[in-house]
Amino acid sequence: MHAFSPRAAATRVAALCCALVVLPLSATGAPPEEGECPSLSPRGSDGQPDTDATPLILKEGMQVDAEGLRALQSLLPSEIWRHREKFFFEGMLMEIGPCHRRYPVPKFYTEATAQHANKVELDAEGNLENYVAGIPFPQASIDPAEDLAATRWAWNLEKRFRGAGYRGRFRITDFPNRMGSVMRYEGEFFAFQAAGRADLAGSNYRSPGIDNLLWATGGRFTAPFGARELAWRQLRAPTSETQWSKPDDVFVYVPSLRKTRRSATPWVNGAFMPRYSVADQSQGGGGMAIAGGAIQPGAGPSLAVTEDSRAGLTGLYLRPNAFRWRIRGEQTVIAPLNGMRPGWPTIKDRNYGTSGLSVADDRWDVRHAIVIEGILRQRSETIRSITIYIDYQTLHPLYWISRTGKGRLVEVGILVHRFNGDRPDEPRWPDDTPNRVFEPVAASFVNALSGRGGWLRESHSLESLPFSASTIKRMTTTDALSRGH
Repeated sequence: MHAFSPRAAATRVAALCCALVVLPLSATGAPPEEGECPSLSPRGSDGQPDTDATPLILKEGMQVDAEGLRALQSLLPSEIWRHREKFFFEGMLMEIGPCHRRYPVPKFYTEATAQHANKVELDAEGNLENYVAGIPFPQASIDPAEDLAATRWAWNLEKRFRGAGYRGRFRITDFPNRMGSVMRYEGEFFAFQAAGRADLAGSNYRSPGIDNLLWATGGRFTAPFGARELAWRQLRAPTSETQWSKPDDVFVYVPSLRKTRRSATPWVNGAFMPRYSVADQSQGGGGMAIAGGAIQPGAGPSLAVTEDSRAGLTGLYLRPNAFRWRIRGEQTVIAPLNGMRPGWPTIKDRNYGTSGLSVADDRWDVRHAIVIEGILRQRSETIRSITIYIDYQTLHPLYWISRTGKGRLVEVGILVHRFNGDRPDEPRWPDDTPNRVFEPVAASFVNALSGRGGWLRESHSLESLPFSASTIKRMTTTDALSRGH
Protein backbone atom coordinates (compact mmCIF):
# COMPACT_ATOMS: atom_id res chain seq x y z
CA MET A 1 0.00 0.00 0.00
CA HIS A 2 1.29 3.43 -0.92
CA ALA A 3 1.62 5.97 1.87
CA PHE A 4 0.91 9.67 1.61
CA SER A 5 3.84 12.02 2.06
CA PRO A 6 3.49 14.47 4.95
CA ARG A 7 4.30 17.28 2.54
CA ALA A 8 0.67 17.73 1.63
CA ALA A 9 1.06 20.49 -0.95
CA ALA A 10 3.39 18.39 -3.07
CA THR A 11 1.75 15.03 -2.54
CA ARG A 12 0.17 13.09 -5.40
CA VAL A 13 -2.36 10.35 -4.71
CA ALA A 14 -0.91 7.13 -6.09
CA ALA A 15 -2.88 4.37 -7.79
CA LEU A 16 -4.31 1.93 -5.27
CA CYS A 17 -4.58 -1.81 -5.81
CA CYS A 18 -7.80 -2.12 -3.89
CA ALA A 19 -11.14 -0.32 -3.63
CA LEU A 20 -11.64 2.50 -1.15
CA VAL A 21 -14.75 3.72 0.58
CA VAL A 22 -15.54 6.73 2.71
CA LEU A 23 -16.08 6.07 6.37
CA PRO A 24 -19.72 6.52 7.49
CA LEU A 25 -21.01 10.05 7.99
CA SER A 26 -22.04 11.49 11.32
CA ALA A 27 -25.59 10.59 12.29
CA THR A 28 -26.41 14.21 13.08
CA GLY A 29 -26.52 15.21 9.41
CA ALA A 30 -24.38 18.29 10.04
CA PRO A 31 -21.03 18.69 8.24
CA PRO A 32 -17.86 17.47 9.93
CA GLU A 33 -15.71 20.05 11.67
CA GLU A 34 -13.82 22.50 9.50
CA GLY A 35 -10.52 20.96 8.44
CA GLU A 36 -11.68 17.40 9.18
CA CYS A 37 -10.74 15.48 6.04
CA PRO A 38 -12.29 12.10 5.18
CA SER A 39 -10.58 8.80 5.79
CA LEU A 40 -10.38 6.35 2.92
CA SER A 41 -10.62 2.82 4.25
CA PRO A 42 -8.77 0.16 2.20
CA ARG A 43 -10.54 -3.10 1.41
CA GLY A 44 -9.06 -6.44 0.64
CA SER A 45 -9.53 -8.59 -2.46
CA ASP A 46 -12.65 -10.13 -0.89
CA GLY A 47 -14.30 -6.73 -0.63
CA GLN A 48 -14.19 -6.68 3.16
CA PRO A 49 -12.42 -3.94 5.15
CA ASP A 50 -8.74 -4.63 5.72
CA THR A 51 -8.51 -4.16 9.47
CA ASP A 52 -4.71 -4.36 9.40
CA ALA A 53 -4.33 -1.48 6.96
CA THR A 54 -4.02 2.12 8.10
CA PRO A 55 -6.84 4.38 6.85
CA LEU A 56 -5.65 6.97 4.36
CA ILE A 57 -6.64 10.55 5.15
CA LEU A 58 -6.89 13.24 2.50
CA LYS A 59 -5.03 16.46 3.15
CA GLU A 60 -5.41 19.91 1.71
CA GLY A 61 -2.87 20.47 -1.05
CA MET A 62 -2.60 16.85 -2.16
CA GLN A 63 -2.45 16.39 -5.90
CA VAL A 64 -4.30 13.65 -7.74
CA ASP A 65 -3.41 12.51 -11.24
CA ALA A 66 -5.45 10.22 -13.50
CA GLU A 67 -3.65 7.16 -12.20
CA GLY A 68 -4.68 7.90 -8.62
CA LEU A 69 -8.24 8.92 -9.38
CA ARG A 70 -9.71 5.57 -8.31
CA ALA A 71 -8.79 6.43 -4.74
CA LEU A 72 -11.42 9.16 -4.84
CA GLN A 73 -14.23 7.17 -6.45
CA SER A 74 -16.35 7.12 -3.31
CA LEU A 75 -16.19 10.92 -3.13
CA LEU A 76 -17.85 11.30 -6.53
CA PRO A 77 -21.49 10.76 -7.59
CA SER A 78 -21.88 7.40 -9.31
CA GLU A 79 -23.08 9.15 -12.49
CA ILE A 80 -19.87 11.18 -12.63
CA TRP A 81 -17.78 8.07 -12.16
CA ARG A 82 -19.71 6.29 -14.90
CA HIS A 83 -18.66 9.04 -17.32
CA ARG A 84 -15.16 9.45 -15.93
CA GLU A 85 -13.56 9.16 -19.37
CA LYS A 86 -15.23 12.47 -20.25
CA PHE A 87 -14.76 14.25 -16.93
CA PHE A 88 -11.14 13.21 -16.24
CA PHE A 89 -8.11 12.73 -18.45
CA GLU A 90 -4.49 11.62 -18.66
CA GLY A 91 -2.26 14.53 -17.72
CA MET A 92 -4.75 16.07 -15.29
CA LEU A 93 -3.55 17.22 -11.89
CA MET A 94 -6.37 17.82 -9.42
CA GLU A 95 -5.51 19.67 -6.22
CA ILE A 96 -7.43 18.75 -3.07
CA GLY A 97 -8.75 21.94 -1.53
CA PRO A 98 -9.79 22.61 2.08
CA CYS A 99 -12.00 20.08 3.87
CA HIS A 100 -15.39 21.43 4.94
CA ARG A 101 -14.22 25.03 4.95
CA ARG A 102 -16.78 27.44 6.42
CA TYR A 103 -16.82 30.16 3.81
CA PRO A 104 -17.59 33.61 5.27
CA VAL A 105 -21.02 35.09 4.58
CA PRO A 106 -21.80 38.83 4.54
CA LYS A 107 -23.14 40.08 7.84
CA PHE A 108 -26.28 41.54 6.24
CA TYR A 109 -27.21 38.12 4.83
CA THR A 110 -26.82 36.47 8.23
CA GLU A 111 -28.86 39.23 9.87
CA ALA A 112 -31.66 38.93 7.30
CA THR A 113 -31.84 35.17 7.92
CA ALA A 114 -32.06 35.66 11.69
CA GLN A 115 -34.76 38.31 11.34
CA HIS A 116 -37.05 36.70 8.76
CA ALA A 117 -36.54 32.91 8.59
CA ASN A 118 -38.96 32.15 11.42
CA LYS A 119 -41.83 33.57 9.34
CA VAL A 120 -41.19 31.58 6.15
CA GLU A 121 -43.57 28.70 5.40
CA LEU A 122 -44.40 26.13 2.75
CA ASP A 123 -47.93 25.12 1.82
CA ALA A 124 -48.86 21.51 1.09
CA GLU A 125 -47.80 21.89 -2.57
CA GLY A 126 -44.35 23.24 -1.75
CA ASN A 127 -45.11 26.88 -2.55
CA LEU A 128 -43.06 29.50 -0.70
CA GLU A 129 -44.85 31.93 1.60
CA ASN A 130 -43.71 34.98 3.59
CA TYR A 131 -40.14 34.95 2.30
CA VAL A 132 -38.30 38.27 2.58
CA ALA A 133 -34.51 37.77 2.47
CA GLY A 134 -31.70 35.52 3.69
CA ILE A 135 -31.90 31.74 3.94
CA PRO A 136 -35.57 30.71 4.02
CA PHE A 137 -34.94 27.54 6.05
CA PRO A 138 -31.71 27.55 8.07
CA GLN A 139 -29.89 24.27 7.53
CA ALA A 140 -29.90 23.06 11.12
CA SER A 141 -33.67 23.61 11.37
CA ILE A 142 -34.57 21.13 8.61
CA ASP A 143 -35.79 17.77 9.89
CA PRO A 144 -34.87 15.17 7.21
CA ALA A 145 -37.84 13.02 8.26
CA GLU A 146 -40.35 15.81 7.57
CA ASP A 147 -42.39 15.43 4.35
CA LEU A 148 -41.28 18.70 2.79
CA ALA A 149 -37.66 18.55 3.96
CA ALA A 150 -36.29 18.13 0.43
CA THR A 151 -38.48 20.99 -0.80
CA ARG A 152 -36.98 23.21 1.89
CA TRP A 153 -33.51 22.36 0.59
CA ALA A 154 -34.64 23.15 -2.95
CA TRP A 155 -35.86 26.58 -1.88
CA ASN A 156 -32.63 27.17 0.02
CA LEU A 157 -30.78 26.40 -3.20
CA GLU A 158 -32.91 28.87 -5.16
CA LYS A 159 -32.52 31.59 -2.51
CA ARG A 160 -28.77 31.11 -2.01
CA PHE A 161 -26.68 34.25 -1.71
CA ARG A 162 -25.95 35.70 -5.16
CA GLY A 163 -25.32 39.27 -4.11
CA ALA A 164 -26.79 41.67 -6.65
CA GLY A 165 -26.22 39.16 -9.43
CA TYR A 166 -23.40 38.96 -11.95
CA ARG A 167 -22.49 39.73 -15.51
CA GLY A 168 -19.63 39.04 -17.88
CA ARG A 169 -18.51 37.31 -21.03
CA PHE A 170 -19.09 33.64 -21.78
CA ARG A 171 -18.02 31.01 -24.26
CA ILE A 172 -19.99 27.83 -24.89
CA THR A 173 -18.22 24.93 -26.58
CA ASP A 174 -20.82 22.66 -28.11
CA PHE A 175 -19.84 19.05 -28.85
CA PRO A 176 -22.20 17.30 -31.30
CA ASN A 177 -24.03 14.15 -30.26
CA ARG A 178 -23.50 12.51 -33.63
CA MET A 179 -22.04 13.98 -36.80
CA GLY A 180 -20.83 17.53 -37.08
CA SER A 181 -18.08 19.83 -35.96
CA VAL A 182 -17.35 21.22 -32.52
CA MET A 183 -18.69 24.77 -32.39
CA ARG A 184 -17.85 27.66 -30.10
CA TYR A 185 -20.25 30.46 -29.27
CA GLU A 186 -19.24 33.66 -27.52
CA GLY A 187 -21.21 36.42 -25.91
CA GLU A 188 -22.11 38.11 -22.66
CA PHE A 189 -24.82 37.45 -20.10
CA PHE A 190 -26.14 38.76 -16.81
CA ALA A 191 -28.29 37.68 -13.87
CA PHE A 192 -29.87 40.52 -11.91
CA GLN A 193 -31.36 39.98 -8.44
CA ALA A 194 -34.29 42.32 -7.94
CA ALA A 195 -35.93 40.92 -4.78
CA GLY A 196 -34.74 39.17 -1.64
CA ARG A 197 -31.71 41.46 -1.51
CA ALA A 198 -30.34 41.17 2.02
CA ASP A 199 -28.07 44.15 1.35
CA LEU A 200 -31.08 46.42 0.78
CA ALA A 201 -32.89 46.25 4.12
CA GLY A 202 -33.61 49.97 3.85
CA SER A 203 -35.45 49.44 0.54
CA ASN A 204 -37.65 46.55 1.66
CA TYR A 205 -34.98 44.10 0.46
CA ARG A 206 -35.49 44.87 -3.21
CA SER A 207 -33.88 47.00 -5.87
CA PRO A 208 -35.47 50.49 -5.79
CA GLY A 209 -38.11 51.03 -8.45
CA ILE A 210 -38.35 47.32 -9.33
CA ASP A 211 -41.61 46.06 -7.84
CA ASN A 212 -43.01 43.09 -9.75
CA LEU A 213 -39.82 41.15 -10.45
CA LEU A 214 -37.81 38.44 -8.69
CA TRP A 215 -34.90 38.40 -11.09
CA ALA A 216 -33.95 38.99 -14.69
CA THR A 217 -31.45 37.25 -16.94
CA GLY A 218 -30.35 38.02 -20.44
CA GLY A 219 -27.49 38.51 -22.81
CA ARG A 220 -26.39 38.40 -26.40
CA PHE A 221 -24.11 36.44 -28.70
CA THR A 222 -21.16 38.08 -30.41
CA ALA A 223 -19.75 35.09 -32.35
CA PRO A 224 -19.81 33.19 -34.64
CA PHE A 225 -21.31 35.28 -37.40
CA GLY A 226 -24.46 33.16 -37.74
CA ALA A 227 -25.45 33.69 -34.09
CA ARG A 228 -24.12 37.22 -33.76
CA GLU A 229 -26.55 39.71 -32.16
CA LEU A 230 -28.98 36.98 -31.06
CA ALA A 231 -30.14 38.37 -27.69
CA TRP A 232 -32.68 37.63 -24.99
CA ARG A 233 -34.39 38.77 -21.79
CA GLN A 234 -36.10 36.62 -19.16
CA LEU A 235 -38.17 38.16 -16.37
CA ARG A 236 -39.56 36.09 -13.50
CA ALA A 237 -42.44 37.44 -11.38
CA PRO A 238 -42.96 36.91 -7.62
CA THR A 239 -46.22 35.05 -8.31
CA SER A 240 -44.16 32.14 -9.66
CA GLU A 241 -43.31 31.24 -6.06
CA THR A 242 -46.94 30.32 -5.43
CA GLN A 243 -47.95 29.35 -8.98
CA TRP A 244 -45.36 27.00 -10.46
CA SER A 245 -47.08 26.91 -13.87
CA LYS A 246 -46.89 30.67 -14.40
CA PRO A 247 -44.64 31.31 -17.41
CA ASP A 248 -41.85 33.87 -17.41
CA ASP A 249 -41.78 36.81 -19.77
CA VAL A 250 -39.11 35.72 -22.25
CA PHE A 251 -38.22 37.73 -25.33
CA VAL A 252 -35.65 36.99 -28.03
CA TYR A 253 -34.19 39.40 -30.57
CA VAL A 254 -33.85 37.50 -33.86
CA PRO A 255 -31.19 39.28 -35.93
CA SER A 256 -32.25 37.69 -39.24
CA LEU A 257 -35.69 39.29 -38.80
CA ARG A 258 -34.45 42.39 -36.98
CA LYS A 259 -37.33 41.92 -34.59
CA THR A 260 -37.98 40.90 -31.01
CA ARG A 261 -40.22 37.88 -30.52
CA ARG A 262 -41.69 36.16 -27.50
CA SER A 263 -40.03 32.85 -26.82
CA ALA A 264 -41.60 29.80 -28.44
CA THR A 265 -40.99 27.99 -25.16
CA PRO A 266 -43.89 29.19 -22.99
CA TRP A 267 -42.56 27.73 -19.72
CA VAL A 268 -38.95 27.58 -18.50
CA ASN A 269 -37.77 25.87 -15.33
CA GLY A 270 -34.47 27.68 -14.85
CA ALA A 271 -32.52 30.31 -16.76
CA PHE A 272 -33.44 30.65 -20.42
CA MET A 273 -30.91 30.37 -23.25
CA PRO A 274 -32.01 30.70 -26.93
CA ARG A 275 -31.11 27.94 -29.36
CA TYR A 276 -27.84 29.44 -30.51
CA SER A 277 -26.88 26.43 -32.63
CA VAL A 278 -30.08 26.79 -34.68
CA ALA A 279 -29.35 30.49 -35.15
CA ASP A 280 -25.92 29.67 -36.53
CA GLN A 281 -27.36 27.18 -39.00
CA SER A 282 -30.49 29.00 -40.17
CA GLN A 283 -29.52 32.63 -40.76
CA GLY A 284 -30.76 33.97 -44.04
CA GLY A 285 -33.46 31.37 -44.65
CA GLY A 286 -35.88 28.88 -43.22
CA GLY A 287 -39.32 27.42 -43.61
CA MET A 288 -42.23 29.55 -44.76
CA ALA A 289 -45.44 30.15 -42.87
CA ILE A 290 -48.66 31.86 -43.90
CA ALA A 291 -50.31 34.26 -41.48
CA GLY A 292 -53.13 36.59 -42.36
CA GLY A 293 -52.70 35.81 -46.05
CA ALA A 294 -49.04 36.95 -46.06
CA ILE A 295 -46.06 34.67 -46.61
CA GLN A 296 -43.47 34.99 -43.83
CA PRO A 297 -40.23 33.32 -44.94
CA GLY A 298 -38.49 33.97 -41.65
CA ALA A 299 -41.11 32.36 -39.41
CA GLY A 300 -39.38 28.96 -39.36
CA PRO A 301 -35.99 30.06 -38.05
CA SER A 302 -37.63 32.66 -35.81
CA LEU A 303 -39.63 30.02 -33.98
CA ALA A 304 -36.70 27.61 -33.60
CA VAL A 305 -34.23 30.23 -32.40
CA THR A 306 -36.59 31.46 -29.69
CA GLU A 307 -36.94 28.02 -28.08
CA ASP A 308 -35.09 27.24 -24.86
CA SER A 309 -31.89 25.30 -25.62
CA ARG A 310 -31.47 24.02 -22.02
CA ALA A 311 -27.70 24.29 -22.54
CA GLY A 312 -25.49 27.04 -21.18
CA LEU A 313 -27.04 28.32 -17.97
CA THR A 314 -28.25 25.09 -16.35
CA GLY A 315 -28.09 25.33 -12.56
CA LEU A 316 -28.34 29.10 -12.41
CA TYR A 317 -32.00 29.18 -11.32
CA LEU A 318 -34.80 26.75 -10.48
CA ARG A 319 -38.56 26.54 -9.85
CA PRO A 320 -38.62 24.49 -6.62
CA ASN A 321 -42.43 24.32 -6.48
CA ALA A 322 -42.52 22.79 -9.99
CA PHE A 323 -41.12 19.54 -8.56
CA ARG A 324 -42.03 16.88 -6.03
CA TRP A 325 -38.86 16.44 -4.01
CA ARG A 326 -37.32 13.74 -1.88
CA ILE A 327 -34.02 13.51 -0.05
CA ARG A 328 -31.80 10.79 -1.47
CA GLY A 329 -29.22 11.13 1.27
CA GLU A 330 -26.09 12.95 2.32
CA GLN A 331 -22.58 12.42 1.02
CA THR A 332 -19.07 13.69 1.49
CA VAL A 333 -17.91 14.69 -1.98
CA ILE A 334 -15.14 16.52 -3.75
CA ALA A 335 -16.22 19.28 -6.12
CA PRO A 336 -14.81 22.48 -7.70
CA LEU A 337 -16.82 24.76 -5.42
CA ASN A 338 -13.97 27.28 -5.36
CA GLY A 339 -11.90 26.66 -8.47
CA MET A 340 -8.62 28.50 -8.82
CA ARG A 341 -7.75 27.77 -12.47
CA PRO A 342 -8.85 30.58 -14.80
CA GLY A 343 -10.38 29.87 -18.19
CA TRP A 344 -11.86 31.84 -21.07
CA PRO A 345 -11.68 34.78 -21.54
CA THR A 346 -8.86 35.19 -19.01
CA ILE A 347 -7.02 32.25 -20.59
CA LYS A 348 -7.87 31.45 -24.19
CA ASP A 349 -6.69 27.82 -24.44
CA ARG A 350 -7.03 26.03 -21.13
CA ASN A 351 -6.65 22.24 -21.37
CA TYR A 352 -10.00 20.49 -20.88
CA GLY A 353 -8.74 17.01 -21.76
CA THR A 354 -9.36 14.85 -24.78
CA SER A 355 -13.14 15.16 -24.40
CA GLY A 356 -12.96 18.93 -24.11
CA LEU A 357 -15.31 18.67 -21.12
CA SER A 358 -13.00 18.03 -18.17
CA VAL A 359 -12.64 20.58 -15.38
CA ALA A 360 -10.58 18.11 -13.32
CA ASP A 361 -7.36 20.12 -13.65
CA ASP A 362 -8.34 22.47 -10.84
CA ARG A 363 -8.82 22.70 -7.08
CA TRP A 364 -11.64 20.52 -5.70
CA ASP A 365 -12.88 21.11 -2.13
CA VAL A 366 -14.08 18.36 0.19
CA ARG A 367 -17.71 19.21 0.96
CA HIS A 368 -20.77 17.86 2.74
CA ALA A 369 -23.62 17.56 0.22
CA ILE A 370 -27.35 17.12 0.58
CA VAL A 371 -28.66 15.06 -2.34
CA ILE A 372 -32.22 15.80 -3.46
CA GLU A 373 -34.24 14.41 -6.35
CA GLY A 374 -37.19 16.19 -7.92
CA ILE A 375 -39.95 14.86 -10.20
CA LEU A 376 -41.20 17.59 -12.53
CA ARG A 377 -44.90 18.40 -12.45
CA GLN A 378 -44.79 19.75 -16.03
CA ARG A 379 -45.34 16.58 -18.05
CA SER A 380 -44.64 18.11 -21.45
CA GLU A 381 -40.92 18.41 -20.72
CA THR A 382 -38.31 15.90 -21.98
CA ILE A 383 -36.48 16.05 -18.67
CA ARG A 384 -38.76 14.61 -16.01
CA SER A 385 -36.48 14.47 -12.98
CA ILE A 386 -33.29 16.09 -11.67
CA THR A 387 -30.88 15.11 -8.94
CA ILE A 388 -28.92 17.94 -7.35
CA TYR A 389 -25.98 17.76 -4.96
CA ILE A 390 -26.34 20.88 -2.78
CA ASP A 391 -23.44 22.14 -0.69
CA TYR A 392 -24.71 22.11 2.90
CA GLN A 393 -22.99 25.32 4.02
CA THR A 394 -23.04 27.61 0.98
CA LEU A 395 -26.21 26.13 -0.64
CA HIS A 396 -24.61 26.18 -4.09
CA PRO A 397 -25.14 23.31 -6.56
CA LEU A 398 -22.17 21.00 -6.99
CA TYR A 399 -23.56 18.38 -9.40
CA TRP A 400 -26.66 18.40 -11.61
CA ILE A 401 -28.09 15.18 -13.08
CA SER A 402 -31.23 14.92 -15.23
CA ARG A 403 -33.34 11.95 -16.37
CA THR A 404 -36.27 11.13 -18.62
CA GLY A 405 -39.61 9.86 -17.35
CA LYS A 406 -38.32 6.29 -17.65
CA GLY A 407 -35.26 7.07 -15.57
CA ARG A 408 -32.75 7.23 -18.42
CA LEU A 409 -29.90 9.67 -17.88
CA VAL A 410 -30.10 12.78 -20.06
CA GLU A 411 -27.26 14.98 -18.81
CA VAL A 412 -24.64 14.73 -16.09
CA GLY A 413 -23.05 18.00 -15.08
CA ILE A 414 -20.37 19.54 -12.89
CA LEU A 415 -20.78 23.16 -11.79
CA VAL A 416 -17.68 25.26 -11.10
CA HIS A 417 -17.75 28.32 -8.88
CA ARG A 418 -15.20 30.86 -7.68
CA PHE A 419 -15.39 32.53 -4.28
CA ASN A 420 -14.53 36.15 -4.94
CA GLY A 421 -13.75 36.64 -1.25
CA ASP A 422 -10.43 34.89 -1.95
CA ARG A 423 -9.43 37.23 -4.75
CA PRO A 424 -6.48 39.54 -3.99
CA ASP A 425 -8.60 42.41 -5.31
CA GLU A 426 -11.72 41.27 -3.46
CA PRO A 427 -14.70 43.32 -4.70
CA ARG A 428 -16.49 45.35 -2.05
CA TRP A 429 -20.02 46.68 -1.76
CA PRO A 430 -20.71 50.42 -1.90
CA ASP A 431 -20.60 50.56 1.92
CA ASP A 432 -17.11 48.95 1.77
CA THR A 433 -18.24 45.59 3.18
CA PRO A 434 -16.92 42.44 1.50
CA ASN A 435 -18.96 41.06 -1.40
CA ARG A 436 -18.22 37.33 -0.94
CA VAL A 437 -20.24 35.94 -3.82
CA PHE A 438 -19.69 32.53 -5.41
CA GLU A 439 -19.57 33.27 -9.11
CA PRO A 440 -20.64 30.52 -11.58
CA VAL A 441 -17.49 30.58 -13.70
CA ALA A 442 -17.95 27.27 -15.57
CA ALA A 443 -20.21 24.29 -16.17
CA SER A 444 -19.49 20.97 -17.89
CA PHE A 445 -22.33 18.70 -19.03
CA VAL A 446 -22.04 15.33 -20.74
CA ASN A 447 -24.91 14.09 -22.93
CA ALA A 448 -25.58 10.78 -21.23
CA LEU A 449 -28.62 9.96 -23.37
CA SER A 450 -26.59 9.47 -26.54
CA GLY A 451 -23.33 8.54 -24.83
CA ARG A 452 -21.43 11.26 -26.66
CA GLY A 453 -21.32 15.01 -26.94
CA GLY A 454 -22.10 17.68 -24.39
CA TRP A 455 -21.30 21.31 -23.71
CA LEU A 456 -18.89 23.43 -21.69
CA ARG A 457 -19.54 27.01 -20.53
CA GLU A 458 -16.65 29.24 -19.50
CA SER A 459 -17.34 32.63 -17.92
CA HIS A 460 -14.25 33.39 -15.85
CA SER A 461 -14.52 37.18 -16.13
CA LEU A 462 -17.77 37.54 -14.16
CA GLU A 463 -18.26 40.50 -11.87
CA SER A 464 -20.87 40.64 -9.13
CA LEU A 465 -21.09 44.16 -7.71
CA PRO A 466 -24.39 46.12 -7.70
CA PHE A 467 -25.45 47.52 -11.07
CA SER A 468 -26.05 51.17 -11.92
CA ALA A 469 -29.60 52.43 -12.38
CA SER A 470 -29.14 52.77 -16.15
CA THR A 471 -27.80 49.21 -16.40
CA ILE A 472 -30.74 47.85 -14.40
CA LYS A 473 -33.15 49.63 -16.75
CA ARG A 474 -31.55 47.91 -19.74
CA MET A 475 -31.63 44.56 -17.98
CA THR A 476 -35.31 44.74 -17.09
CA THR A 477 -36.85 46.08 -20.29
CA THR A 478 -37.26 44.48 -23.70
CA ASP A 479 -36.76 47.78 -25.53
CA ALA A 480 -33.02 47.38 -25.09
CA LEU A 481 -33.03 44.21 -27.19
CA SER A 482 -33.42 46.14 -30.44
CA ARG A 483 -31.14 48.98 -29.30
CA GLY A 484 -27.82 47.20 -29.00
CA HIS A 485 -29.04 45.06 -26.07
